[in-house]
Amino acid sequence: MTQTHDGAVRPAQGAAAAAPVDEPAQPYRIRRPSDAIRFAASVVGLAAVMLLVSIAQQTTHGLQTDIAQGTAHAPRPLLTLATLVSSFGVLAVPIAFAIERLFHKDGMRVAIALLAAMIAFGVTVGLDDLVVRAAPGGVLDSLIWGGTETAPVHTDIAPVIAFVSAVGMAGRARWQAATWTMIGLAALTGLTASYASVAALAATYLLGRAIGHGTLYAVGTPNPRPSGAAVVAALERLGLRPQRGARLDSAHAADESRRYGVALASCPQDGDGARLPAGRGAHGDWDVEVRVLDRDQQTAGLLYRVWRLLRLRGATTGRTLRSLRRSLELESLMAYAVDAAGARTPRLVGTCEVGTEAALLAYEHVPGRRLGDVPDGEVTDELLADVWRQFRSLQAGRLAHRRLEGEAVLVGDDGLAYLTDLRSGETAAGDLALRLDLAQLLTTLALRTGPERAVRTAAPVLGEEALGGAVPLLQRVALSRETRTALRRHKDLLTRIREQIVRLKPETEAPPAKLERFRPRTIVSIVALSVAAYIVIPQVTSLDIGRLAATASWHWVAAALGAAALTYVAAAFMLMGFVPERLPLGRTVLVQLAASFVKLVAPAAVGGVAVNTRYLQRSGVRPALAVASVGASQLVGMVTHILLLVLFGFLTGSTAKATQDLAPSRTIVLAVLGLGLLAGLALTVPRVRRVVASRLRAMFSGVVPRLVDVLQSPKKLSTGMGGTLLLTLAFTLCLDASVRAFGGSLPWTTVVLVFLTANAVGSAAPTPGGLGAVEGALTLALTISGLTAETATSAVLLYRLLTLWLPVLPGWGAFAFLQRKEAL
Repeated sequence: MTQTHDGAVRPAQGAAAAAPVDEPAQPYRIRRPSDAIRFAASVVGLAAVMLLVSIAQQTTHGLQTDIAQGTAHAPRPLLTLATLVSSFGVLAVPIAFAIERLFHKDGMRVAIALLAAMIAFGVTVGLDDLVVRAAPGGVLDSLIWGGTETAPVHTDIAPVIAFVSAVGMAGRARWQAATWTMIGLAALTGLTASYASVAALAATYLLGRAIGHGTLYAVGTPNPRPSGAAVVAALERLGLRPQRGARLDSAHAADESRRYGVALASCPQDGDGARLPAGRGAHGDWDVEVRVLDRDQQTAGLLYRVWRLLRLRGATTGRTLRSLRRSLELESLMAYAVDAAGARTPRLVGTCEVGTEAALLAYEHVPGRRLGDVPDGEVTDELLADVWRQFRSLQAGRLAHRRLEGEAVLVGDDGLAYLTDLRSGETAAGDLALRLDLAQLLTTLALRTGPERAVRTAAPVLGEEALGGAVPLLQRVALSRETRTALRRHKDLLTRIREQIVRLKPETEAPPAKLERFRPRTIVSIVALSVAAYIVIPQVTSLDIGRLAATASWHWVAAALGAAALTYVAAAFMLMGFVPERLPLGRTVLVQLAASFVKLVAPAAVGGVAVNTRYLQRSGVRPALAVASVGASQLVGMVTHILLLVLFGFLTGSTAKATQDLAPSRTIVLAVLGLGLLAGLALTVPRVRRVVASRLRAMFSGVVPRLVDVLQSPKKLSTGMGGTLLLTLAFTLCLDASVRAFGGSLPWTTVVLVFLTANAVGSAAPTPGGLGAVEGALTLALTISGLTAETATSAVLLYRLLTLWLPVLPGWGAFAFLQRKEAL
């Protein structure tokens, strides 16, 4: 057997022909997740260097001075020799490696690396010749250190680093050592000659790495994965004689490994003297099942695993990143350990590497189907009990599987259960990992057969005490990603599993275990508070508080504050009226106060809806009914708003000449008619009609029945409509009191019309809390209505201070309190 440069194993001269393998064509180029991760890491590192030199300029300058003074005593002949060697070798070594790759017919990889080097050269020349001359100073001064005659990034090194990063030297230690030695010598001579700084060299290195890996990910790297023929041929190194093979999974499977079925031409003995069956025939009846570990797939899903590692406690997650060799060793160890523990699993025949880019594990093939593919009628209680017996053997051997999903349980043609997919397993596992396995398998079987059967078949095998240990861990966060996705369609499944276990052993009722270091909503809360502070602080600091305090009439300010506080009570009544279930008034008011904080980080029409929906769900209202209730209140509020706008527009136009200019202009009327015409034309398209009809059907299927429920209760109807009208009244009183606080006065109907108009503009604006749009609309409307510009501006600032800015801090406090109480 001989091995080619790409890792394929081919028959040597005079050997038998390779076994045929039936598999789809592999892609010629692939995008490796590792390249994207390295690109992102290089960009983050480059940003960190820029930040460091901008805030620690004296430190970087002092470091450069120390280096220059330290190397001044070095022997000059030695420095001269290093300069000559690096000047020649920094290009000669990569060129020699490229030529060597061309001889091995790896020209595409060299071409991609040359493209990366050209891009790096262009970027560095542009930075040196254009950016520095156009914008010297600050960070650039820290990078160049020696003055504007030098460069912040080095054109002679960055392209080489980009080339090396893109060409790939994994597994070629001598080439790697020679190349990076030359780059290191070039950097050292730059430091000693004082035309390069440490910061500039760090920036050059990270820039070259970013360009190299970015180019490699954008263009795609030549597929280094060995073909199926090479994988099957590698079995001969294990003493097996493959006759034919076939790919068992899709060529584009989301799994981290490939699987092949292989039929053997003979029946060799393994180390224990047992003989493998051979030549069972065609149509997928294989002797050996081969699982291939590709090196480029070892980083697949790395960001998700890192997120889980950060979010969950250490014993909850497995190893985040493994090398190819480490993955091979751990799965091999787990296979032998499971077999030794007495659990039924396909026997591991052997393992070996396939070139430098892959490794394989050969298992004895067990004909059968995955549990998820078994028809419901064949999933008997006897089969479930057998699954639990195999799991009990794992637990007795202190083995954690960590992936006990439907794909991990194989139902053989003999009717027995086998545990497979051992890649994430752990030996000598702790109690928490074992209990997490139990919670995962309970949920997997409950999704397949229902909570009652899953618990009933487990109890005689594991015992009630062991089942009770899983109750605190039956949480979505403790389960695999696929299981959490499936639970979206069965939201009450975990609760039903707990109920079944508690019925068997009532004293096992226990609170959920704390598996998370933090919750995503904690991050959301911190980000929301930061954004709110970023928005509010400039707004508040722009106010001339002294002038407002000196000119304002404080009894009207107090009245405006009282009206602003009344809006939260009105909003609470509005929500309570459209929810047939009983809600506590105090907590509902706190929810509306919390919504005033959330709307600063979301558009005004979105934040309140999300908070109220979440509150109703936490209060026991089913998700669909919670959405329908909030939608009903919003729909009634919108209809009421439009009717009031039309009514007060008519009253104002007929009684107050000062506000006639608020009537729509001819341009606005034409624009509305034009939009209506476009909407009508769009509805003539069948696909558009179907989309609109489905959206309207979805809305009315939930909202209208909810409105019917409310209409059947006069008390609820009066509460909801009263809250809607009271909300408009309270905001209007707040605006009117704000105007009067600065000596202004307008007819009350005019104030109502101004508020309704500005509120409509703010709801339509995509900015958080309607910032900018509401202020502009209110100031313009009040000015048109007859107030002076100074009075209108002061009144609007006071109004927004009381209704938007002032509630931020208590709103955040209410938001945090409700989260602790699990009301949000």
